[in-house]
Amino acid sequence: MTISQGDTLPDATLVQMGADGPTPVQMSDKVKGRKVVVFAVPGAFTPTCHSAHVPSFVRTKDQFDAKGVDEIICISCNDPFVMKAWGEATGATDAGITMLADASSEFTKAIGMDFDAAPAGLVSRSKRYAMLIDDGKVTLFQPEESPGVCDVSGGEALLASM
Repeated sequence: MTISQGDTLPDATLVQMGADGPTPVQMSDKVKGRKVVVFAVPGAFTPTCHSAHVPSFVRTKDQFDAKGVDEIICISCNDPFVMKAWGEATGATDAGITMLADASSEFTKAIGMDFDAAPAGLVSRSKRYAMLIDDGKVTLFQPEESPGVCDVSGGEALLASM
């Protein structure tokens, strides 16, 4: 079942590249007692993700900060090495956006946002979405209808809904 507004975010272990290599990150620790934006993409370095989705959050990071958002997290079903490189390539890391790998799709499957597009080489990937989490509860959830567009899940669109 797909997560929706009002639901409690399930816990899952994701991975972030730290100074000493890959480091496990509990999603429950990231959201407990905090206001967090989570957005997900089908794949690092893929066209819409790279040229539209991540840049929309880099552009709007200060506006989210002004609205009391404690952290912006980008999730992709890639490995943490790719997520680190992608964060550096897009400027997301310099902007203060947290890049988390869901390499096993554990979190993505738990919220019902997984899909396969094997002909395009995308297997066990995440559908595109953005959500606002307040102390573990989903207060806004904006999934895209199509993986190739970034209309309702971009930074500007999420800000407008807040």
